[in-house]
Amino acid sequence: MTLHPLPAHERVVFLKPLVSSPTITVGEYTYYDDPDGATGFEQRNVLYAYGPERLIIGKYCAIASGTRFLMAGADHPTMGVSTFPFTMFGGEWTERTLDIVTGMPSRGDTVVGNDVWFGYQATVMPGVTIGDGAVIAAGAVVTADVPPYTIVGGNPARTIRRRFADTDVERLLRAAWWDWPADLVTEHARTIMAGTPADIARIAAEHGLEKSL
Repeated sequence: MTLHPLPAHERVVFLKPLVSSPTITVGEYTYYDDPDGATGFEQRNVLYAYGPERLIIGKYCAIASGTRFLMAGADHPTMGVSTFPFTMFGGEWTERTLDIVTGMPSRGDTVVGNDVWFGYQATVMPGVTIGDGAVIAAGAVVTADVPPYTIVGGNPARTIRRRFADTDVERLLRAAWWDWPADLVTEHARTIMAGTPADIARIAAEHGLEKSL
């Protein structure tokens, strides 16, 4: 819950103690790095959050400078001829069109798993789900769901490669090291960084921490 976990580097913030919006949830140890005001994350990096849709980010995520999450409030009506947002300007325009906006289907919550790495200036579109262990390349524009342990890049983001085979991904999801007690994570930090999925699965099994999928 320390806002600046590296005292000499105010550009790095843990987001859990920073965010105050009821529609944003961030897990422990997820950090944002930005030399130009990391504490402005809610205002500068979560955009168009006008509605009830939530941004949910898991634990141990690394979010590089300029990463932005576009929320469902960015949507314009597309069911007719014009996409111009008459409703937002008030007066008769709002009176005549409010039901159109309130009746638009929502893209839903944006959900980010655990241990996800966002590269510099990545953009996440509304309603996307990004799986545990994924990597979002610098400058990527994520317009669709990203499976766990998958590297994506480009605009729109496409799969570059899977980080592990399906059997190993299943091992990692069952082990869910991000849910281990903090002291156990500390004890095995080296293995988490440099070990194999089998190593992680073994530790989880030894401590009775395996999850059912």
